[in-house]
Formats: sequence, structure tokens, C-alpha cells
Amino acid sequence: MLGILVQLIISWLILRFIAKTSMDVLGYRINTTRLLLCVGLLLFTTMAALLAYALRWWFGERWGMNPSFSLLLLANGIWWNIKSVLFEELIFRGALFYLLIQWLGAKKALWLSAAAFGVYHWFSYEILGQPIPMLVIFLLTATAGLVYGYAYLKTATLYAPIAMHFAWNFTNNFLFSGGQIGKGIFVLLPTDTVQVGYIAFVLVQYLPLVLFFVGNYFLLKRFGKVYVGKQHQAPQL
Repeated sequence: MLGILVQLIISWLILRFIAKTSMDVLGYRINTTRLLLCVGLLLFTTMAALLAYALRWWFGERWGMNPSFSLLLLANGIWWNIKSVLFEELIFRGALFYLLIQWLGAKKALWLSAAAFGVYHWFSYEILGQPIPMLVIFLLTATAGLVYGYAYLKTATLYAPIAMHFAWNFTNNFLFSGGQIGKGIFVLLPTDTVQVGYIAFVLVQYLPLVLFFVGNYFLLKRFGKVYVGKQHQAPQL
């Protein structure tokens, strides 16, 4: 929590003394329109993430309730994911992103922020020196960074990328115990080894991601208001 507070203070200083504006540009004031759009993005992203596990279930994998599950574990899981998402969003879609929009324009700022987001995950995933994993992770996380950044540009609020980011991370990391936090709500049960063809593997791995990226992009394009600083026009991805 202390780290988030420090980030908020630094964000205020950057916006106040460099950008000559206020924290309002990060869209912290909620209204009905923003709330409904963010809820829609959260629900759609959750469904996209769940698709991966529905496909894995179809091909023979099984999950069961974590025997150690408790309300305290749930609270800790929610809070851990909120903190990790806030940390990343304040860095990559916060005050610095706003400055880049003003200095470079929306399109360049968006691509630069997304690239930095991809590189950051080389370190968070500890895959430096592994060319193939580095390439795959960069492409996936940088694309996610494009969608998250576009969400800010189209809604003028950090709540939009936070909603998508949290939904994806919570579903994968905690709901189905795939993250660093350890066992969450559901755990993978022992089953016979599941063998699938190449097409099935690609569907399980990438169809949910494509749905997440493309679906959210069109939701934002359709329902988000245009906001990019100087240009007043959202870039086309």
C-alpha cells in the first residue's frame, strides 16, 4: 500500500509541476457513464479469460475447489491483484503516459507505452536471456498494453484499463491459481495426461487472447468517448 501511495504522490507532482494540470486528467472522478463502461469491460474481459478454461475443460482438464479456500484467502487474493494492477497502471498509463501524449501525440505515446510494458514483463517474468519466451511475452504483453492504453485514451479515466487488467489477472492468477500468489479458488485436479493436436493447442492458448484484445478494442471504439490530449482524436490501432 505504501508503494501505491508513493506512486500517487509522484503522479501528483509530475502533473502539477511538469504538466501544469491536476490529477483530474487521470479520471479519478467516477460518473454513471464511466462506471457502466468499466463494468462492461470487466465482465467482457472475465468472459474472455474464462473461455481458456472452458476449452481446457472440454479437452479433459478438471478443476476443483481449493480445500484451503477461505474468505481471508479471497480477500488477500483480491487485494494482491488490485495492488499489482494499480502499480502497473500508474506507471504505464498514468502521469508519464499523459506527458507522452502531450509531448509526442497520442499514437506515438501509445506505442511507446505498450513497448515499455512488454519489456517490463521480461523482468517480472524473469525470462531475460531466453529469446523465444522473450519474444512471445513481449508480443502478448505489448498488445495488452496497446489495449489498456487505448482504453485510457477513449475514456479519459484509468478505471477502464484497471477494470480490464484486474479482470484478466484475477481470473488467471487467483480464480484458477495460475499466478505467483499460489493456490486461489480453484486448483487443477490430477488427471491423465491430456494430448491435443496443434490446432486445439492454438485455440486454447490464443483464442481467449484474441477475443480479449479485439473485443475490448471494439467496445472502446464504440462506447468510449474520444480523448487524447492535443489531437482530440483517438489513434487507430
